Amino acid sequence: MANNWAIAIGINQYQFFQPLSCAQGDAEAVRDFLVTQGGFLPQQCLLMTETSPPFGERSTYPTKENIFLLFEDLAAACWQPQDRLWFFFSGYGVNHKGQDYLMPVEGDPNRIEETGIEVRALMQSLQVAALDALLLLDINRAFGTHADARVGKETIELAKELQIPIILSCQPDEFSHESSELGHGFFTAALLEALRYGNRTNLANLEKYLSVRTPELCQHYWRPTQTPITIFGSKPQVISPQLEEKSEPRVKELAEVAVNNTVSSPQLPSSPSPHLPISPSPHLPISPAPHLPSSPAPQLPISSAPSSPHPHKRSSNNQFLPHLLLGSIATMLLLCLIVVVLFRDRPLFKSADILPASSKAASNNTKLVKASPKPSSTPSPIVLTQPEIQSTSQVTSFSQTQPSPQVTPSADESKQRNQALLDLAKMSLSPTQASDLRQAINTARKIQPGEPLYAQAQDNIKIWSRMIFDLAQDRAKQKLYAGAISAAQLLPKDQLVYAKAQTSVQQWRLEAKQYVSNTTLIDAAVGLIRSGQASSYNRAIEVAKKVPQGEPGFDVAQKSIDSWSENILQLAKTRSARREFKAAIATAALVPEGTAAYKEAQNAIAQWEKNSQ
Repeated sequence: MANNWAIAIGINQYQFFQPLSCAQGDAEAVRDFLVTQGGFLPQQCLLMTETSPPFGERSTYPTKENIFLLFEDLAAACWQPQDRLWFFFSGYGVNHKGQDYLMPVEGDPNRIEETGIEVRALMQSLQVAALDALLLLDINRAFGTHADARVGKETIELAKELQIPIILSCQPDEFSHESSELGHGFFTAALLEALRYGNRTNLANLEKYLSVRTPELCQHYWRPTQTPITIFGSKPQVISPQLEEKSEPRVKELAEVAVNNTVSSPQLPSSPSPHLPISPSPHLPISPAPHLPSSPAPQLPISSAPSSPHPHKRSSNNQFLPHLLLGSIATMLLLCLIVVVLFRDRPLFKSADILPASSKAASNNTKLVKASPKPSSTPSPIVLTQPEIQSTSQVTSFSQTQPSPQVTPSADESKQRNQALLDLAKMSLSPTQASDLRQAINTARKIQPGEPLYAQAQDNIKIWSRMIFDLAQDRAKQKLYAGAISAAQLLPKDQLVYAKAQTSVQQWRLEAKQYVSNTTLIDAAVGLIRSGQASSYNRAIEVAKKVPQGEPGFDVAQKSIDSWSENILQLAKTRSARREFKAAIATAALVPEGTAAYKEAQNAIAQWEKNSQ
């Protein structure tokens, strides 16, 4: 039986961004709803805010390190394939060099790659865990920063690529907003309203509600419009099975009301508005949109119908609806039958164009591409163009009349790698994306022993596995530890490189902890600096010196220390230029020994002492 899990992250007090007002309340409200009304167990709903309690022995303070450690703990010990997961995030997001990042509490707009959480790595981890995940991202963008360009664009592409359902709080060219009157971001306010009052049985139902309600709230509170965007997964997304039976009758009623209010149909009688306040707070309007009725939605009865002032009309409607329903069902069945026939015959048309004349009698599902139309002394390589090929009946090989020539091992390995890259290209997959390589491996595994392409598929799996590990190592060298670990986790367990990768993963996790700890020290040092105050640079240098030599981040600390020592010396020179020699000497004396500017500072002090006599 699948379990329900949730991770709700909300950050108000950022270290390097303007504070937010409602992000923490957003996360708390979503978590509380899932526990009290969503059927989620409290111990399976993780809350991460500045004040949230520990989760087991782990701190839930929303740093990058804590988020990844808790993620890894749950993936290793708790999550099972097909478990349901809600991942909710309310806070800042940025786009840097075409990649989207969620910013943890210590996220720095000047060091995005080091301090941000890469959305690609996060979504790949969910894919590897085989979870039935739903991502809800209420992303704020910082005004006036260099990194606020079109955040969300890559996330949308990733969701489509990995088939992970996701709802973003606004379009990539819009901004998300929050309201102190509502106590929430507009997106989260609409989300909670939809969940609490019926629109919660599936993702399509929720998407319809949010796409109308969120802009309404923005307009009512005189804020720029934001329109959520939803990406659907490969299968219909059930939000929470526990809620489905409870809310289905009410969902149908509320859906009809929402449609009626949207199109303003004059034939339908007015219905109570589903847009009820989220909480009994006096700040929440009973009628947020001017065109909606002001009366609250009553509890709709299920077992008995309310009395009607026009009984004959109601009876007529009750007779008409069954006929309409039967007609709709018949139409859908007819359309499905047509689609099935078309898709069944579709390969026949394609195979007529792709296969040679001698092989047209082969399986209807066969799709092959010749590597070269001319005869060759070596066998013509066969490239699969469809990853769904699974059996011998789906593969037709070309005639191979001459044996393969003997080659040296190095040449043979080069040929195999070229073939693996060619096969990857034919599947429209990238050799620089670990998830694409794993997808190619999964496709190759479908070819069974004894089939014509089995040997080539096994060679490809080995090569693609090595390529994944190479990508992971490259990321680790760039100190992108989360991405390195995510890539290494995509390796198949039966490959020789897997054991080496696991050893590397343990090392990367240690280095990641050290790096986060050391960069936190550097960030704290940066926070001490005050422009024009030499003593603040000196204090920053003392803090940065605490980064241990040989650990990740040490080189960054040393560069910062040398730069700050130069700043102190420059302040001293500025004062000496004004013939304030005593002040200049006192300032230069703050340059610590062992820094880049120390020797020059000592020479300057000696000179200024002579000038001051």
